[in-house]
Amino acid sequence: MSSSTAFPGQSPLAETAPLSLCAREPHVPADRLVAEMVPPPRFDSVRFDTYVPDPNQPSQSEAVTVLAGFAAGLGGAHATGTGRRKWFSKKPAAPAGPRGVYLDGGYGVGKTHLLASLWHATPAEPSLKAFGTFVELTNLVGALGFQQTVRTLSGHRLLCIDEFELDDPGDTVLVSSLLSRLVEAGVALAATSNTLPGKLGEGRFAAADFLREIQGLSAHFRPLRIDGEDYRHRGLPEAPPPYDDEQVTRAAYATAGASLDDFPGLLDHLARVHPSRYGALTDDIRAVCLTGVSAVPDQSTALRLVVLADRLYDREVPVLASGLPFDQLFSDEMLNGGYRKKYFRAISRLTALARDAKGLVAQ
Repeated sequence: MSSSTAFPGQSPLAETAPLSLCAREPHVPADRLVAEMVPPPRFDSVRFDTYVPDPNQPSQSEAVTVLAGFAAGLGGAHATGTGRRKWFSKKPAAPAGPRGVYLDGGYGVGKTHLLASLWHATPAEPSLKAFGTFVELTNLVGALGFQQTVRTLSGHRLLCIDEFELDDPGDTVLVSSLLSRLVEAGVALAATSNTLPGKLGEGRFAAADFLREIQGLSAHFRPLRIDGEDYRHRGLPEAPPPYDDEQVTRAAYATAGASLDDFPGLLDHLARVHPSRYGALTDDIRAVCLTGVSAVPDQSTALRLVVLADRLYDREVPVLASGLPFDQLFSDEMLNGGYRKKYFRAISRLTALARDAKGLVAQ
């Protein structure tokens, strides 16, 4: 369609064709990777007192209490470890408890909300706190190199790692080595889990395996189990069914800042863009419109889609789609395999974004 194409009822604000994710090939400098290690926009305003514990899940209230106390305990000297940076002439007393917390629970129970709340509650300048996913942390090491990453983060008071992953042993060992160095420098740690349920089991078995994976760090972590149902579906209507191609296209032309792409074409494009750039891929996008959503053909493609879903969810970008509903994206084999938790998280997040997109379709 040309840039002058219009549809009946189109907003007068939409005078040009929609944007296209497939036309973007962003390049992200290393300094941007460091500067963006803060809670994503969706979690800018979250705090412990905005987290609403499920009254039927006492572990949720307990987690808030423990994390609030943990944040308060980080208000003194930068380090309690053996790092070179000292703020006091006298050696500080050994901490009363672990220097790290690990939040273990299913998707949608608010782990990221709590992790971001911990970041906000820690009494330190934003430049002394870092927040990122496990994938973003490994991308940082790839961009800066191991030693420079250690130097960059060792002056921090807190490092929060969302969705710590156990599905790539090489990356896990790399990050384990990094965390060992940071703990020595006095950096406090907090992490949420992204385990392999079919392989490790649920609950405290996952926490125990996490602690074993980060060799030598188990004494620094207190595991907190957070039970509950996916809050994104608690008391909310079901996700809207997919629209047809014409409705999606019409909405894309009528929405300033929207992108419009064919779903299979977008999947092909994601294979050519490094996942560390998926956030930049969505810069200034106000809505994502997709036509022809179909089942994801293979696991590599599926894992790339998971990363994109995370970045869209972080940025609160609504997703309007035609084709298959999002709960049919992944095959039964995928949903029963080792990456099951990733795929259910992606379905949950895309479903929430589909709800957010309902207002883009003219009634």
